[in-house]
Amino acid sequence: MRLNDTIVALATPPGAGAISVIRVSGPEAINIVAPIFKAKSNKEITEQPTHTLHLGNIADNERLIDEVLVSIFHGPRSYTGENTTEISCHGSPYIQQEIIQLLIRKGCRSAEAGEFTLRAFLNGKMDLSQAEAVADLISSENAASHQMAMQQMRGGFSNEIQKLRQELLNFASLIELELDFAEEDVEFANRDEFKGLVSRIQQVLKKLIDSFAVGNVLKNGIPVAIVGEPNVGKSTLLNALLNEERAIVSDIAGTTRDTIEDEMSIGGVGFRFIDTAGIRETKDVIEGLGIKKTFEKISQSQVVVFLVDSSKLKAERSRLHEIHVELEKIKNQFPLKPLIIVVNKIDRLSEQDIDALKSSLDDIDGATLQLLSAKSGEGVEDLKDKLLQFVNTGELRNNNTIVTNSRHYNALLSALEEINKVQEGLNHGLSGDLMAIDIRQALYHFGEITGEITNDDLLGNIFANFCIGK
Repeated sequence: MRLNDTIVALATPPGAGAISVIRVSGPEAINIVAPIFKAKSNKEITEQPTHTLHLGNIADNERLIDEVLVSIFHGPRSYTGENTTEISCHGSPYIQQEIIQLLIRKGCRSAEAGEFTLRAFLNGKMDLSQAEAVADLISSENAASHQMAMQQMRGGFSNEIQKLRQELLNFASLIELELDFAEEDVEFANRDEFKGLVSRIQQVLKKLIDSFAVGNVLKNGIPVAIVGEPNVGKSTLLNALLNEERAIVSDIAGTTRDTIEDEMSIGGVGFRFIDTAGIRETKDVIEGLGIKKTFEKISQSQVVVFLVDSSKLKAERSRLHEIHVELEKIKNQFPLKPLIIVVNKIDRLSEQDIDALKSSLDDIDGATLQLLSAKSGEGVEDLKDKLLQFVNTGELRNNNTIVTNSRHYNALLSALEEINKVQEGLNHGLSGDLMAIDIRQALYHFGEITGEITNDDLLGNIFANFCIGK
């Protein structure tokens, strides 16, 4: 990227709308806009103070393009840290392109993906982890992912890392100083204090690493596999949970041959529901592939919902044994996965029948029982509440730092590995020059997270995932 260029891009989604915002950033951002903008006040925008709004017209020579609002930001007091103008125009795609093409002819270059935020990072407006949080914030679809992105963007995660890195850096400099006085055999870094610091760093790193298990599923949505025999109402339950006709519902057993997925938010947390093919013995090759895929989806899910048709159980009590066999198969293969046994179609049963089913299904080890009618909606909200109970949202509620980025997770693992080596060196009285190597490596991995240590390939990979205009 040519970072001294003045860049332009549409900052709002493409397509028609009430208004659109075109962002311009770079050394000549104000000077390029000035000749094509005529303010209603007749003031020259090149002479106006930062953070001001100006109403006027954009024109290409004598041809009027649109009436707009121009916002002016003088660097470094802008998002990118550079001179920036934002043109709010009417949301016609034709108008958007006419203004952008006019700006390009006047000296702007089309921005690359994420180039505005990249410039903000390079100009010290935010560190790398905060810049990555911008992309997470834009893509957040529920309260949980939004809260985590906001916490990271405001510097919660990077502040913890910066504090640890600075303390470690202070001790590293003292140990490096000892190397300069090796012949005098002096000790500037108090080893007991250093041991305490290393122990504290280990605890913080382990806590952050452990939080990734929660953060990753909260960010991407908690996968819930809906499984059971064919034609027990799995697709009807999916439709009831989503409150829309998402899956095909039919009386013919084996209708669902492939998995169907959709997402929704429950209590501010994203859930990804997977309607799977029915589990049964079959000679149908295609249905057999669907059943194989069902077990793959169970392995990928965080929670398993096993659906049972109560009316079939009432008619054929022998089916109860088959259901127990299938449930035990799932529990044996995936012993740590939360399992909810959902008894469907209770609207067709008497109170006595319901009590009998409860007693026969309530003895499955480690499973939770829920009765509902997917067709009428009775009990569906109770099922949503049960699903929410399986999600560890304690750290989120307490506003603790939660790691959601796999790059940060890998850097934290590497940093912990080096810190463990430092601790081992302290325990065995290792010389300062050898310990300094491991300390430098730990500092390197801390720096990778916040961007003190970086390279063009890493920046290219990160910002390529951003939308153009951000």
